Amino acid sequence: MKKIYHLSGCSTCKRIIKDLNPGADFILQDIKTDKISEEQLNQMAELSGSYESLFSRRAIKFKELNLKDKDVSEEEYKNLILNEYTFLKRPVVIIGSQIFVGNSKEVVASAIKELHSI
Repeated sequence: MKKIYHLSGCSTCKRIIKDLNPGADFILQDIKTDKISEEQLNQMAELSGSYESLFSRRAIKFKELNLKDKDVSEEEYKNLILNEYTFLKRPVVIIGSQIFVGNSKEVVASAIKELHSI
């Protein structure tokens, strides 16, 4: 499977998608208009190792809900992401059995390298 979970209005996601230059065989899912299903999130967590690894601490709601001061369980991370799309660290790029989460230079470079190696 080749898929990118992103926000179409996010300039960072747009830039990364442009850098990746995904082919027509990629599925692009705008998580604002096409919400993530529990099955999709479970698959991402299985590939990444945890729901916490998919969770964005940069989301505005993170501060609003005072989550910084709380001990959040894996189940809570899962429910937070399912209930509020902004909690998903983005973009999430899946290439086969490889997952690349977030927009750090290292993650994007690894995704580009993987994409060009297939």
